[in-house]
Amino acid sequence: MTVSYVERDQANTETLAFYDRSEERFQALLNIFKVFGHQSEYGTAFTDTIMAILKDSALDWKTKELLILKATQNNECQYCVVQHERVSNMLGISDEKIADLEGEKYKTSELYTEGERALLDFTVQIGKDANRVSKGLWDRLHEHWTDAQIVDAAFVITTYIAVSKFGDALGVELEPMFDGVDPILKVAH
Repeated sequence: MTVSYVERDQANTETLAFYDRSEERFQALLNIFKVFGHQSEYGTAFTDTIMAILKDSALDWKTKELLILKATQNNECQYCVVQHERVSNMLGISDEKIADLEGEKYKTSELYTEGERALLDFTVQIGKDANRVSKGLWDRLHEHWTDAQIVDAAFVITTYIAVSKFGDALGVELEPMFDGVDPILKVAH
């Protein structure tokens, strides 16, 4: 860890408000939220954003979790991958489907639909170069998804690329409840 966590007994009123919301939602006060105790206005915005993403909207939450896992694994964010493998399992996504996110396995996996493959290709492309999404990929996206769903996907992908960079830059560590967890998706640390 490179910055301290702001614990509850050190937090101001605004920070405690987003701590309470996040802890209620995730059944624990996660370290990623504790670093925002240093900047409570950002912490409130971050919490609002995460709460908006992690639910069904234009895209269902399960699909969003696949995008989050792919984006954060590509960014080598161990913290994010471990957290979101657990969420994915809680939502009913199998370990086998998660494992097929490794590399390009999803492209031929029977566990993925053509629409999911298009979104995962979109995730990879945004991570590489968001300015160069090919016409062919746009065509595939539009074949399976509405504009609202594509916007939802792009926001989820880019937000979690940012979250993974933010957490890793600050050295956010996994909570003790994850000690000994061996993630399905490997991250080069």
